[in-house]
Amino acid sequence: MTHPTPRLALVGDRSAAVRSHARIPSLLDALAGREQLVLDAYWIPTGDAAAPGALDGFDAVWLLPGSPYRSEDGAVAAVRTARERRIPFLGTCAGFQHAVLEYARHVCGIGRAAHGESHPGEEDLVIVPLSCSLVGHEGAIRPTPGSLAEHVLGAARTTERYHCAYGLNEAYLERLRAGGLRFTGADDSGEPRILELAAREHPFFLAALFQPELAGDGTRAHPMIRAFAAAAVAHAAGLPEAAPAAG
Repeated sequence: MTHPTPRLALVGDRSAAVRSHARIPSLLDALAGREQLVLDAYWIPTGDAAAPGALDGFDAVWLLPGSPYRSEDGAVAAVRTARERRIPFLGTCAGFQHAVLEYARHVCGIGRAAHGESHPGEEDLVIVPLSCSLVGHEGAIRPTPGSLAEHVLGAARTTERYHCAYGLNEAYLERLRAGGLRFTGADDSGEPRILELAAREHPFFLAALFQPELAGDGTRAHPMIRAFAAAAVAHAAGLPEAAPAAG
């Protein structure tokens, strides 16, 4: 039985200056050639993502780095669409940050949840400057045992690459957890670096503050990206749940 090629929405303001964006073509080639995970990818600028129906017909949504986005509303709308429609979702770097914003606003009732980069004067700054910038840094990640993150990464500890200066304001951590957002990966100091939703709530919803796009030389996709692609294939095939590919 032949299934349709999954349609992937790459949500972000495409720029040759953003290294992770430049990696996308080679990663798509690697997924197709090495993993037989063929995706039909379309770039969706954040300004377009807010329009009604902008993500109709897509089998997966990847909110890419590139903050501040041209449209914060569009980035948040992309997360909400993927979450509410149970479309496989991956957020990386700024995608993690805006997944937190979306959940804070629309699930946890923090209606004025704000990002400190674009709205530094707001009261409910859910995303704030990191105590130490991670631009150009590498660091250890320890996934929570039994989590989707652990299953996907296939290891108790990995080393990941960053290019960010903003992260979660931990003053909101317990409120977000109480609302159902799971933080399932941390650095060596315990600061949250991966989030997800429980499998009963969403077949594949995963975001990382690091940038898996920058792993290796681009000739093989990071395990997180491979698992996301597998979830997109499952969605296009109409399977009830994605089967994430480990390590």
